[in-house]
Amino acid sequence: MIPVLVVAGFLGSGKTTLLNHLLRARTGLRIGVIVNDFGSVNIDAMTVAAQVDSMVTLGNGCLCCAVDVSDLDDMLARLAKPDAPVDVIVIEASGLAEPPAMVKLVLGSTNPHVAYGGLVEVVDAAEFESTRERHPQLDKHLRYADLLLLNKMDRIDAAAGERVLALVRELAAGVPVVPTDHGRVDPHLLFDPVDRPDWAERQLSFDDLIEHEPHVHAEYESVTFESDQPMNPIRFARFLADRPAGLYRMKGYAHFGDGEQYALQTVGGYIDLRREPEPHGTRLVMIGAALDAELITKTLTDAVEPDPASLDPLDLLSVTRYVRD
Repeated sequence: MIPVLVVAGFLGSGKTTLLNHLLRARTGLRIGVIVNDFGSVNIDAMTVAAQVDSMVTLGNGCLCCAVDVSDLDDMLARLAKPDAPVDVIVIEASGLAEPPAMVKLVLGSTNPHVAYGGLVEVVDAAEFESTRERHPQLDKHLRYADLLLLNKMDRIDAAAGERVLALVRELAAGVPVVPTDHGRVDPHLLFDPVDRPDWAERQLSFDDLIEHEPHVHAEYESVTFESDQPMNPIRFARFLADRPAGLYRMKGYAHFGDGEQYALQTVGGYIDLRREPEPHGTRLVMIGAALDAELITKTLTDAVEPDPASLDPLDLLSVTRYVRD
């Protein structure tokens, strides 16, 4: 499954700068790009064309205005071929696009080779107040996002930076906020390394992630949780539905006893749960900004079921409703 990441933000927020940073980063990933520029000339597309492996450009309109989801499917099909060397697809949305409509298009895709990879909203810290005045809908856009990048922090002083960061976090209502300058963010916050047999770089295992935790990018953090005891499905489902503030991504395995083992991936409010034949216990990595590690660990520890025999099989419905075929 190739993740499809939507990058949104008003004009001048730094979306193309972020995209160029991701393309230049030495991750070993092959990135396919759909640039949704608004206008007769795809200036944004021209700035990234020389660096990208595969690219589809769309001019003279907003991708979010497409009526038929197959319009996007046709574009994704050109990038997400089973034998194609593309590992991630990034849609750079027009500055005039509506983020929820973009997300619906990706989630509505019938392409079996792609999966929703999250909505990243880029915000201009230096022009935040004036942008809110010109575009009152910005406040809603902050809450729609799975991750907020508060960009251009280098253009304001420390005191102003703290004020705008606090305001954005308040308006975002729990969405993780990562301050950046020049769009520089660790790509592994946005998507995982990929296991390609012909590459020296391989997929990081759970143990690798724990081993490398001290080197996590300074602007975000990860929390790990492990348990060989089954989880209580009702309490675990409550954790999924009411995740702590700042939690952006979660991946790993969840075990509910009697062979009920599931692979779990979340991006923002999106939950992907799939049956897993191999036993792993519960092993989770949670990634976000300004995480309360103590609260997360306590909540998950409290979700461990001390008496698995007492579980009602119907309780499992609270988590299996998230299972995708």
